[in-house]
Amino acid sequence: MTATDAGRRLLIIERAYRGSVETQFADVLYLARELNRQQGGLDILLRGLAVTFAAADPVRARPVRIGRRDLDTLPDPREALRTLLAEGAVVWAEESDLARFETGPHWALPGVRRAGPDGPADWSAYRGVHFL
Repeated sequence: MTATDAGRRLLIIERAYRGSVETQFADVLYLARELNRQQGGLDILLRGLAVTFAAADPVRARPVRIGRRDLDTLPDPREALRTLLAEGAVVWAEESDLARFETGPHWALPGVRRAGPDGPADWSAYRGVHFL
């Protein structure tokens, strides 16, 4: 599906913010999932450190210790991307940023596409372009 097929939106995510205790239920990929559901499809372009969201086999982050309690309910961006892909979102990762982080040919999640220097497509073909 191209951007013009259904008036898709392009979401650009550059910061790899995992979430916090206060926002553990609604991180940027949760918002993307809702927009995908409500708007009838979208494309996501991961840039900068956010390309690490596309890692297929990451080392699991350790829980955050607060006092004597372990907090292990923070969002998992890789699982969120798997869900978005399963729900029909198109996920792109900036090729130049991937080159800084990837460690092999199967580093990225299956279904994540590589975006060249100009991004996934002509941005003017999208219904809207949003930086999150």
